[in-house]
Amino acid sequence: MRRSLLLLAFAIPTQLFAQGWIVPRPCGIAPRPMDERIPNVVPIRDCRPNIARTRSDVHVELTDHVLKYEVEERFINRGGTIGEADYLFPLPANAAFQDLKLSINGELVAGETMSADTARRIYENIVRRQRDPALVEWMGHGLLHARIFPLNPGEEKRVVVRFQSVAPREGDALRVDYFRGAGQPGVITRDSGATSFTLTYRPSAELGAAYSPTHSLDIANRDGLRVATVRGDARDVTLLVPLRRNGAAAISMLPYAPGNEDAFALFTITPPAVTRAETTPRDITLVIDVSGSMQGRKMEQARAAGRQLLGTLRPGDRFRLIDFSSDVRTFRDDYTAATQENLREANRYLDALEAQGSTNIEGALREALRPAVTSGRLPIVLFVTDGEPTVGEKRPDRLATIGSENANRDGTQRRIFTFGLGSDVNVSLLEQLALEARGTADFVRPDESVERMVGVVATRLVDPVLTDVRVRVDGDVRLSRMLPTQASDVFADRDLVVLARYTGHGMAHVTVDGNRRGVPVHWTSTIDFPDRERQNPFVARLWAAQRVGYLSAEKRRVGGSVEVDDEIRMLGERYGIPTEFTSYLVTEPQFSRKDALARGGMMPASAPAPREMRFESAKAASAQRAMSTVAAMDSLSLANVSASRDDATSLRRVNSRTFVLRDSVWTDQRYRSGMATTTIKSFSKAYFDLMVQLPELRAVFALGSNVVVVGRDQAIAVSDHGSELLSPAQLAALVKAW
Repeated sequence: MRRSLLLLAFAIPTQLFAQGWIVPRPCGIAPRPMDERIPNVVPIRDCRPNIARTRSDVHVELTDHVLKYEVEERFINRGGTIGEADYLFPLPANAAFQDLKLSINGELVAGETMSADTARRIYENIVRRQRDPALVEWMGHGLLHARIFPLNPGEEKRVVVRFQSVAPREGDALRVDYFRGAGQPGVITRDSGATSFTLTYRPSAELGAAYSPTHSLDIANRDGLRVATVRGDARDVTLLVPLRRNGAAAISMLPYAPGNEDAFALFTITPPAVTRAETTPRDITLVIDVSGSMQGRKMEQARAAGRQLLGTLRPGDRFRLIDFSSDVRTFRDDYTAATQENLREANRYLDALEAQGSTNIEGALREALRPAVTSGRLPIVLFVTDGEPTVGEKRPDRLATIGSENANRDGTQRRIFTFGLGSDVNVSLLEQLALEARGTADFVRPDESVERMVGVVATRLVDPVLTDVRVRVDGDVRLSRMLPTQASDVFADRDLVVLARYTGHGMAHVTVDGNRRGVPVHWTSTIDFPDRERQNPFVARLWAAQRVGYLSAEKRRVGGSVEVDDEIRMLGERYGIPTEFTSYLVTEPQFSRKDALARGGMMPASAPAPREMRFESAKAASAQRAMSTVAAMDSLSLANVSASRDDATSLRRVNSRTFVLRDSVWTDQRYRSGMATTTIKSFSKAYFDLMVQLPELRAVFALGSNVVVVGRDQAIAVSDHGSELLSPAQLAALVKAW
């Protein structure tokens, strides 16, 4: 037989779309429906095939606010015996089931429906029988279930699921979600193989460029369609497509309100469309360090950065090239128009640069900021260096003051963006120069591409639609600890992301204040700030990452304190963020190995030199300040792990919580001895009842059968020994305390 049985179940409504998984069936059991009313049969021997997923490709087409999902997954039997398996795919209650088909080996099989209660019983039965906590994440979803058999050794099955859904509105944007599942170490049947996710839609005046708070995106235009491809395999995929109506700005907000602390908000500010006649010409100055320490690879990087910058200039732009060592030299005395001939001469000037002499940062800084700002033009300074100042003013705080005073001369803001090459650079100086002049600081290792970073900055800084931007809320809601902390700029075709904590709840007016060519501008939107909202836990991690970056920069600027160190340590432990006090990054140079271990951190086997420590810490902090996706945060964490493999596998992040494996128990970092704790038995009725009342616990319980998690007033422990039944009053009290 090569037919497949398909059962389709409706369950609790949800807006998450989850990839499916395979549950191998042990041999010795006759095929039967997966229903707890039929007694389980224990096989004489376990000969499960090694069934693994090899691919999971998701394509979503957005048409007239309708999302058309097509999910194609491939599974292979890598074992040596014939086997059968159950394919389960969680489905949302708002999907268009009338168009859903399951394709197995080219056959289309229609489905039948069940009640929500039956669907939940099937889930619970699977979890109890398999003793696999990871499956509890899908409880509460609609269920597509198909039994696939036989699966011969080496044979691959292809499953295609198609369904439709109306795109939910999130403020002034359409929202697209997909849930890949957490994955479980050693369970290759669900988290193996390559994954892809693409969203396509036809560009229009109504729809802006897709943006993701969870992933980095590659955007391309193909055959008249805009294609957004997700990079990375973080579990929660969320995309927002801004709605631009009548040329107006759009303000959207993603909340995360766990209920036991101040809530989190991620604001996305999308500017209105800008006509070509409104574009702002730029005056860009590139400053290049050509001191003796720049010889070799660094000099090649600097020349490449200059060529990259020149390639981003538009006909209306002007530019300056400044190179400095002991003395300061310029390509031309004043700004030069970005004509083809001038650009060719500028490239020849870059090719002729040679590295020799000392480092006169003060002289280069004063020359870069010397020209007066021309009204209607955007002044930008890009400063590339690899070392400490050795000529002129050498004090970092004084140089930062010189930069700030000259950047704000005549009441006009010049923006400074700094790029530090290698660990010999003065990271504190470059951070202060950039932060006080409304720019950013980037730090580049010798094997990295500074030209790419310079090109990215120059490309983004085009057509400021609004400058000196600040976000405020009128009503019963109060914002605090906003990031970025300083006034920002909104550029055409770019979204500005602002993160904050908030107290209060209800409808409130969100206003974005700024200036457009000297004229005050106000964009306003009415947004609902919920008291409880646990759908967007990644917002908390993004806020925490940028908060760590801000605190780390402040610490280098004004010196550390016990309070700042404690906050950095707490954020690192709770949200799994690289800091100098956690096992993810090396410690700051003022701490010894003994101090680091005492503070809960970990030094690598061969500790880097103090300069390298400062450089790596500043590099991480600058990346955290600029971070806008969970995928970028995860990449940063992986790039900076200095702990051993065993330590890395003893940490897990679930939503906004971090868990540590202690004595075979996944323990919430916030758990403290003596906390009021309710213990329930794994896979018992109390276990499932609690997940129905507190759905956010599904992802936590998916860690394993021994877990401790902390709520507002107490902790919940899951173990092999505990209460199997909670009375309605006990359950209600536990939920209220949570």
